[in-house]
Amino acid sequence: MAKKKDEKELKNSSLHLENNSNQEEETYSLNDDRRVKVLSPSAMVVKRFFRNRVAMFGLIVLVFMFLFSFLGGAISRYREDEQFYKKEGRAKDYAGATVMDEYEFLTAEGREAEFKGSYQSKALGIIKQMEELEEAAGDSFEEEIKEHEEGDNTASKPVVKPGKPGKKSDDEEVTAFEGSFTKSGKTYKVERDGKSFYTVKDENGDLLCIAYKVTIKLFVDDVPLSFEFQYQSRHAFANGDKSFTADGVTYGLTDDDLIIRSGEDIGYMTHFKVVALNSDVTLTRDYLAKLNAALEESEEKFEYTDEQGNTTEFSVTFRAEKNDWVIKRNVDTTVLDIYSAPSWEHLLGTDANGMDILTRLMYGGRISLMIGFIVEIIATIIGIILGGISGYFGGWVDNLIMRIVDIFYCIPSMPIIIIIGAAMDYNQVAAGERMIFLMLTLGLLGWPGLARMVRGQILSLREQEFMTATEACGVRTSRRIFKHLIPNVIPQLIVSVTMGLGGTIITEATLSYLGLGVKYPFASWGNIISDVNKTYVLQSYWFVWIPAGLLLLFTVLAFNLVGDGLRDAFDPKMKR
Repeated sequence: MAKKKDEKELKNSSLHLENNSNQEEETYSLNDDRRVKVLSPSAMVVKRFFRNRVAMFGLIVLVFMFLFSFLGGAISRYREDEQFYKKEGRAKDYAGATVMDEYEFLTAEGREAEFKGSYQSKALGIIKQMEELEEAAGDSFEEEIKEHEEGDNTASKPVVKPGKPGKKSDDEEVTAFEGSFTKSGKTYKVERDGKSFYTVKDENGDLLCIAYKVTIKLFVDDVPLSFEFQYQSRHAFANGDKSFTADGVTYGLTDDDLIIRSGEDIGYMTHFKVVALNSDVTLTRDYLAKLNAALEESEEKFEYTDEQGNTTEFSVTFRAEKNDWVIKRNVDTTVLDIYSAPSWEHLLGTDANGMDILTRLMYGGRISLMIGFIVEIIATIIGIILGGISGYFGGWVDNLIMRIVDIFYCIPSMPIIIIIGAAMDYNQVAAGERMIFLMLTLGLLGWPGLARMVRGQILSLREQEFMTATEACGVRTSRRIFKHLIPNVIPQLIVSVTMGLGGTIITEATLSYLGLGVKYPFASWGNIISDVNKTYVLQSYWFVWIPAGLLLLFTVLAFNLVGDGLRDAFDPKMKR
């Protein structure tokens, strides 16, 4: 019995110790006030911050942004301002062609002085009359000419012809042409000798001049361009003949209007005039023949293979307003690779300058974050100094500094920044110097709020016992302010600066978007987004502006979340 009693007492003692242990663990749990009291203030702030899940999300985003911007830019295989090029087929002006819609005159050898000037004008007037009559008469034109030649051609004779299609059905009177004209006492006769080909003969019936709308292109130099050759060749062309004889030599004409001598192509005839549009372009015989065939068939494209075996495609474009053709050559040209879609080579594509967008985003993050921190550092230093002096000394010093703060509050910051940006544009300030001026301007305009916050905190701290102790110990004034007062304001400064960073980055992005902030070749998220000013970029190239917008959004949001988390962590009333 005694043994059982001892075992029972031992068991009860063990349970009692276990209960005391559990009570001791509960007493010092992390949620217990007595446990919190043993933590240092810094540890308590850190604990509260890390237990805030939203703030931790913001911190993780910020860590990613810093790694992306600073480490990513360092390991990127591209430079910030590196441009990329590509081969692209582009149509370049090569040659121009016009149709011979006006008659040209060629006078027989030795009679140039006799038939020129007003003589040709008279002949041209009769030719136009004949063409108008041909248009009105249609198929009966040849009979009218014969009838006119058999009659009295010394005066105009009215010829009645049917009205043109689409016009009123009543017959209209058309005046017949003058088959001949008299000049300086001599009579000259104009005759139609084929399609778009006319001759002018003198009183003796000798050929004096020809009028034509066809030109001759020769590939060789040993053919004499005599009057007989030009007359016979154009006469054969106008009448569809397959051969002609000039200067004792017989030539042939193919269906492609090529002139043949002894089985060799020596030239061709065409209604088109072709000229090179660039000084470095040489129009070879084969090319001209190919182009002439394309113009005759109204082809929009044709291919030509040169002597080296290279095949090039040409496009033929008719310009109605100028009544001519422009021939363009499609060649591979090295151009900037702008707005290329995302690929393995460029994961986010390229921008308007042919630069890799992902690399620009990395370097742009550096600029945006650096500007944000430097501006806040400048504003914080000025705010701490002026706010600390104002809060500690009070009196007229406080009044003076607060009036300066009021003046800076009244300054319209954005218009001032825009004016400064426009002035730098006018003076063509370099991009690096411009960025320095931008940071100084934002910093000098952003300190009043911090100064007022520091002043308010110091006004309450300077009356506490520890400050009385420093005064009694003879601590100098500067040490009292910056060693004992300012450190007690640091928690509120951290919160204020953290939340102000997001606003500074947004301000820089806005100015860069407007073209008044960071300039090329430097990148910032703001000037990357500025491409969205172009409507076609907004609609078609999402990869140019959406990534930069998302990075800007998440960065500013993360700074605000971290600022909220720090504010809650520093709040002594928070027990989370």
